[in-house]
Amino acid sequence: MEAITDFQKVAVGVMGFGLFFLLFGVLLYFDSVLLAIGNIMFLTGLTFIIGIRRTAHFFFQRQKFRASFFFLGGVALVVCRWPVIGMLVETYGFVLLFRSFFPVALGFVLSAVNIPFLNSFFSSSSSMV
Repeated sequence: MEAITDFQKVAVGVMGFGLFFLLFGVLLYFDSVLLAIGNIMFLTGLTFIIGIRRTAHFFFQRQKFRASFFFLGGVALVVCRWPVIGMLVETYGFVLLFRSFFPVALGFVLSAVNIPFLNSFFSSSSSMV
């Protein structure tokens, strides 16, 4: 297992701020500046975490070309101040890019019931009538 470097810890922070700006931009009725900053920070953080070569390999695989085109095209539309259309295109590309990851994430969330600390919350909430 590889150790996480300080550079990657900073990149996680940058990515977190990117997600915050994306959420805040959506909450403020698709503010194009906040969405553009969020997109740029998210992609920068992702690139710093996994590296330039791995990021390029992930986005430019032959079977993921259409998904990458929609995702990066949506980012470009948001940067060009078309936030609503850009976020819709970007969301479609995101779903296409990570469609193989969704079952894994769902399995992880559903396995949270077996964690002892969380199990007490789930069992107590079902007994309230």
